[in-house]
Amino acid sequence: MIDYEKIRAYHIPEVRQSYGPRECAFYALSIGVGQDPMDRGDLGFVGAGALTPFPTLPLVLGHPGFWLANPDTGVDALRLVHGEQGITLHAPLPPEGVVIGKTRVTGIIDKGAGRGALLYTEKELRDAEDGRLYATTRSTTFLRGDGGFGGPTGPVKQTHVLPETEPAYVRKMQTRPEQALWYRWNGDNNPLHLDPDVAARAGFERPILHGLCTLGIAAHALVKTLCAGDPTRLKGLDVRFSSTVLPGETLLTEIWPDGSFRMRVTERDVVVLANGLAQFE
Repeated sequence: MIDYEKIRAYHIPEVRQSYGPRECAFYALSIGVGQDPMDRGDLGFVGAGALTPFPTLPLVLGHPGFWLANPDTGVDALRLVHGEQGITLHAPLPPEGVVIGKTRVTGIIDKGAGRGALLYTEKELRDAEDGRLYATTRSTTFLRGDGGFGGPTGPVKQTHVLPETEPAYVRKMQTRPEQALWYRWNGDNNPLHLDPDVAARAGFERPILHGLCTLGIAAHALVKTLCAGDPTRLKGLDVRFSSTVLPGETLLTEIWPDGSFRMRVTERDVVVLANGLAQFE
């Protein structure tokens, strides 16, 4: 069982990471950038010509790994899912460098026995040499098996309400059957995305796509649609993961002019990203 004071003060070691053109290009390819070989606007993201790191790359740099699987956290790691994700972009990443990611627990909400818990974490990604802040990422993890430990019941993060009008733009993306096997090499080693037996024990018919991969696909659609292909115009985004994606499914990103967005799987007509809001110039 979770010990509230212990998890609230849990020490997550900082991560120092070198990266360069290979890591930048691989990340972009792993979220589907470059599927259209005739789209010249995407070539820089995948290392063809002058390299431009894709703006959501900070989500995977300085990543602390699957630390919630450590037995001393008290968390039922098999039953947790990624609930929400946000990122604020403070400065563009250079094409190569050394960064330090420092992740900390910022809160935990007890929804009650049988209802789970919400764990809030934040990561700052800084330049290892001069301390320049590149990005702040925010994550909510839904701990499905860990409610009822006597922790606080609020405050719960408020979600963005989408416009009642029809979306102005829709972008289609076909995921690949092996996409989760590629994406995991960005640093997410949760076996839920790899091992069919683990996925079955967690209640899924087969391994699921990483939530952050789905978010990256949406970010690509947002950059192409709201930012005219200019990644420096994207300043941040927040979104709720409302359902899972099975690798190979078709995704539609529905976008409104104010930056609101959601994503649905066409095969099942299920919303998988909900209440999204992008900040852009």
